[in-house]
Amino acid sequence: MSDTALDITGWTCPAPLRDHPRVVMGHGGGGALSAELVQHLFAPAFGGEALAQLGDSAAISLGGVRLAFSTDSYVVRPLFFPGGTIGDLAVNGTVNDLAMSGARAAYLSCGFILEEGVEMSAVARVAEAMGAAARAAGVEVATGDTKVVEVGHGDGVYINTAGIGIIPDGVDLRPQRVVPGDVVIVSGEIGLHGVAIMSVREGLQFGVDIESDCAALGGLVQSMLAVTPDLHVLRDPTRGGLAAALNEIAAASGTGVVITESRVPVPPAVANACSILGLDPLYVANEGKLVAFVPREHADAVLDAMRAHPLGRHATVIGEAVDAHPGMVVSRTALGGTRVVDLPLGEQLPRIC
Repeated sequence: MSDTALDITGWTCPAPLRDHPRVVMGHGGGGALSAELVQHLFAPAFGGEALAQLGDSAAISLGGVRLAFSTDSYVVRPLFFPGGTIGDLAVNGTVNDLAMSGARAAYLSCGFILEEGVEMSAVARVAEAMGAAARAAGVEVATGDTKVVEVGHGDGVYINTAGIGIIPDGVDLRPQRVVPGDVVIVSGEIGLHGVAIMSVREGLQFGVDIESDCAALGGLVQSMLAVTPDLHVLRDPTRGGLAAALNEIAAASGTGVVITESRVPVPPAVANACSILGLDPLYVANEGKLVAFVPREHADAVLDAMRAHPLGRHATVIGEAVDAHPGMVVSRTALGGTRVVDLPLGEQLPRIC
């Protein structure tokens, strides 16, 4: 063996180490690294009961009214993609976070961070998309802010949106309400957004056009709540995909989750793309889907209501909550075995929202 010392200064690790002194891309991926950043850095610094919920939005009371309050930032690259733009994402993403608390979104704020040199026509196109998405979702952009950073210090356009909405009486959506026997329903085909972003970002062709599923889910949620307000929890599986959403619910509820792999609605184009790229569709991001844990006695009626709505016509029962393996998600495979569906460490494709 040579006595020459190895120079490892240029080496990189494909899976970021859990104990590291600097931020890595995985901290923004919606997986285990994101959870650790929030739980061990931000939550202790901020404190507070509302933050401790760690949901898509915080359920708070103000003047005797139950409100949902949420904020999100959007750094998607590219700004324009099949099926949407960063403007659509900024509206629909925050509307969906509020909807996961059962709230009817009412008002949004928007903050634009623009990079010096970005074409004004691109900014106008983004703003117009935001306005159209807000009108379609029935919300008003009520306030905002604009900042500009020097060329090279941004990526064209970043957007932050915050939103508020009213939670109806009798609605209590949180993972702690999940119990064994609850039926797990996903509202439609998964993986479209992540694959659409990947196809334009990397210049990949998969034989068919794949468009993002970006959509506002407020109307679908209200259709479900019209059947019964006793839904237990809703999540929109964005960063980290369906796998991350199911793992977060399992961990917070202390129940196990079992899904049947063949029941998960994966469109052929997404399945083919993931097969070529070595990706798992369960971990690919969505922007217009939700996963619901519903009491068994209401599951059939809720499923019928979802399928009657345009955004839920492909809704499918994929599994259930169980007593066994609390906090863990497992999948029954087509070969009759089972596999553990872990919380992802980071993200298969960064900056998808």
